[in-house]
Amino acid sequence: MISCESAQLPTVSNGKKQKVAAYEVILDDTVLFPEGGGQPDDRGKIDGADVLRVIRRGGAALHYLPTPVDVGAEVKLTIDWTRRFDHMQQHSGQHLITAIAEQEFGFATTSWNLGDKVSSIELDTPTMSDEQMSQLEVKVNQLIMNGVRMYPTLYASAAEPALIEVRTRGLPDDHVGPVRVVTIEGVETNMCCGTHVSSLSHLQTIKLLCVEKGKKGKVNLLFLAGQRVLNYLGSAYSNERSLTGLLKGPPSEHAALVTKVQNAAKLAQKQATMLLRDVALMEANRFLSYEDRPSFMFLHRKEGDNEFMNIIVNQVNDPSVLFFLSTGDEKGAGMFLLSGPEETIGALHAQVAEILEAKGACKNGRFQGKANKLSKRHIIEKLIFDQDPR
Repeated sequence: MISCESAQLPTVSNGKKQKVAAYEVILDDTVLFPEGGGQPDDRGKIDGADVLRVIRRGGAALHYLPTPVDVGAEVKLTIDWTRRFDHMQQHSGQHLITAIAEQEFGFATTSWNLGDKVSSIELDTPTMSDEQMSQLEVKVNQLIMNGVRMYPTLYASAAEPALIEVRTRGLPDDHVGPVRVVTIEGVETNMCCGTHVSSLSHLQTIKLLCVEKGKKGKVNLLFLAGQRVLNYLGSAYSNERSLTGLLKGPPSEHAALVTKVQNAAKLAQKQATMLLRDVALMEANRFLSYEDRPSFMFLHRKEGDNEFMNIIVNQVNDPSVLFFLSTGDEKGAGMFLLSGPEETIGALHAQVAEILEAKGACKNGRFQGKANKLSKRHIIEKLIFDQDPR
């Protein structure tokens, strides 16, 4: 082992960037691939310690470990083969799809992404028809069935004349040493540092999923290769069985049954909205019916909404009345409406916002918005009660 130094490893956890204390280890040689060429890095262990990440810096591979290793020691490396082979299948599959898409249709690849579950290739074309995608899928799977050989070749430097004919997106600015080229026999030769299968038969199969609109004038072709196809099929079948039980119908009728459920839900929602409006009018009319009508009205209705609250205030139509209405989770977050004399609302709204941890707009005697602490409604009710001169 050449070196071991403490370092800060950038990571992402729950969507937030952070740095984790680690040790940066450089070895004389390694079997772990550092991220590059569109391929994520390998994982594994060094003397039993988990390798957190592997990156390239010039000609060196930097391994990040949670614990230090003695400089000069001989270490044992093990690799997460499931992860490695998956990356080999997806990366080799991308090479094959890219080559055939350009040969058959003239669609050049401008970038690609090896995703956690689904990978994508950005093609330099504004459209790709279903027929073209089908033809491409048939062609690449025929080559897989034929077991076409795939192999690497090393060249001493980027100045080698043979590299002129090799497809490439260019070398990194910090590249040093030999240049590696990967060939799919009889199909293409491509400059690449990534890990690949030795035969297309190792890809098992490729499934082209769909084409999505990409950057201006381009499309993204989504695909699966190898074990991912089987994983996807297993997951899809499990979901299909679940839907069959829920919808009480065979897969061939799922789309129609879902449409039926959606239409029923829309009708139910429409009816619920109409009933809620009726309830709002009922609450307002009940308030108006009081002989000794109070100068304030408090009401919370969990299933209500902004329209529900505004209907009540508009139906009562008395700017002298102080309203405090709310909807949603009575012990958590929800919507609220504070309405009444403009001067009173102007004096109260900042205090109400602080107590309820609320945000909203205050205009023309109405303060309306979202509150995070409806559990403190009783405090607001007391504030309003104290405004009553009676």
